[in-house]
Amino acid sequence: MTETTTALVTGANKGIGREVAARLASLGMNVLLASRDPHRGAAAAAELGPRVYPVTLDVTDHASVLSAARWIEERFGRLDVLVNNAGISGDLAAQSPASAELTAVREVFETNVFGVISVTTTMLPLLTRSPAARIVNVSSGLGSIARMTDPEDYFTTRPPLVAYVPSKTALNSLTVQYAKELRSRNILVNAADPGPCATDFTTAFPGLTRTAADGAVVVVRLATLPDDGPTGGFFDEHGPVPW
Repeated sequence: MTETTTALVTGANKGIGREVAARLASLGMNVLLASRDPHRGAAAAAELGPRVYPVTLDVTDHASVLSAARWIEERFGRLDVLVNNAGISGDLAAQSPASAELTAVREVFETNVFGVISVTTTMLPLLTRSPAARIVNVSSGLGSIARMTDPEDYFTTRPPLVAYVPSKTALNSLTVQYAKELRSRNILVNAADPGPCATDFTTAFPGLTRTAADGAVVVVRLATLPDDGPTGGFFDEHGPVPW
């Protein structure tokens, strides 16, 4: 078993996930850059340097998750940081409450919610071997019910969506449940709101000025919390985000 801290970042071949992988590697961690596409994952890992290792992992395919877990155990022996970054927005046109298409809704939840459960639960035996593991679920401010119902918040002017937005609210709730379960094992579990960033994920929202690197800041902060850090919380770069 290596004594070097090992981190797994899902959906990390581009965007915020890639920036998180780069920053964790710069801190001296071994970073497992997970991607559905092995070629894109390998290319991204090669660009980020010798501490970054590509691993093929599709969060919606449990066999793929199990295979990744076996490889991590054989190669590194344990896992110290898990960043559940993989997520999709889905077909926004199919998410209007008045005309929602259930197939589109299920597709979003498969990745954003069920995929997180699959990866987290499968990786738990490896995480419990760490003296102080950290789990970060990459959420969104859109998942905040408080913000969505605050008439002074600009989120109330956004079009209603029955897949992406509720999936992030569900992810926030999952974060609390895992935090309750793992508190006694010194595993801190938190949700991160990276804020709106100009990435491939947000091409439908032109004019964004924050970068993927900006969004990665809070994720890395939560992935490297001290032992007395918070657990079961929802944070952006400024501090706690209301549920």
